[in-house]
Amino acid sequence: MGMGVTISRSILTGMKKASAIAAPCEACGLLLGAGTRIERFTECANVSDAPEIRFEIDPAALFAALRAERAGGPKVLGYWHSHPSGDPTPSRTDAAMAAPDGKLWMIVGGADITCWRAGEAGLWDRFAAEAWTPV
Repeated sequence: MGMGVTISRSILTGMKKASAIAAPCEACGLLLGAGTRIERFTECANVSDAPEIRFEIDPAALFAALRAERAGGPKVLGYWHSHPSGDPTPSRTDAAMAAPDGKLWMIVGGADITCWRAGEAGLWDRFAAEAWTPV
């Protein structure tokens, strides 16, 4: 498990609202901040060929955020997406897509949000539940 993450309730509320608006498709975006504090989230276009069952963050948005990070902007701490089914557990597809880079994955499932960290383990054990605190 990682060091724990801090996130504001307003960010959690924003991700829930974006998820509800995107339904029945999956909403997605980036988690930005410093250290272990998520300071903001972005909504990105879901460019998946099947957005009802999986997500793919618009590469242009991801590259722009990484360029901003290199220029001294907020760090890309991870990604968020929704599961319109209401289950905030990583899917088989999520596990297959996750690079073992230690980035956070927040999943919105209805009223629930879970936070995971992508690690080195195998497909089913790749995600470890991450402690997080809303402030």
